[in-house]
Amino acid sequence: MKRKIITTSDGSKTIQIEEWNEQYHSIHGALNEANHVFIKHGLHYTLGLSDSDKPLSILEIGFGTGLNAFLTLIECEKLKQHINYVGVEAYPVNDAEVKALDYPQFISPKHSGKFDKMHKAEWERCMSISDYFQIEKQQKLFKDINAVNSFDLIYFDAFGARVQPELWTESVFKNMFDALKANGVLVTYSAKGSVRRAMQTVGFTVERLPGPPGKREMLRAKKN
Repeated sequence: MKRKIITTSDGSKTIQIEEWNEQYHSIHGALNEANHVFIKHGLHYTLGLSDSDKPLSILEIGFGTGLNAFLTLIECEKLKQHINYVGVEAYPVNDAEVKALDYPQFISPKHSGKFDKMHKAEWERCMSISDYFQIEKQQKLFKDINAVNSFDLIYFDAFGARVQPELWTESVFKNMFDALKANGVLVTYSAKGSVRRAMQTVGFTVERLPGPPGKREMLRAKKN
């Protein structure tokens, strides 16, 4: 499917799949959405639940452009928080697309080397990107994730249910529930009623939160 780079409302870029009229990030602001959903209501919230100095384990569903991982890397260095990050992506973006997105220059030029290192890191291997951030990129379908009690936090950033409803089913969220440790957290930009009910059916406690620009609500789920 044809992909093109577009500029979103906050000036940051994302990838659009023209055939689906679907984007990797919100057209109302890719950077604003990522910071609001995944950093503020995901990373910061989960760190607030923990009273230990242990590394935080994060699973990202839809590594895509690497925007969420890049923001997490910047934040963990600022907080001096060790993070083990696993990004799952079935169809990786190419080098030309990564360059065209130009995230380091727009967000944090001093981290450009680490952004490049993250994208050039070998797949299926755990690679150290900085003193506080290591990543393993896994190329697989989401349904093939079989981790158990492994993660403190999940960034669920799959394409929307409008174009890929199979990614938002009870069976997928059962895999997510199993992959989380006790009291683990899952955050997503979606607020669809069907998504919330699927999460609740597999055992999550789900809350609605104010959404990023352009969306009224988002969802945060917890494995109690």
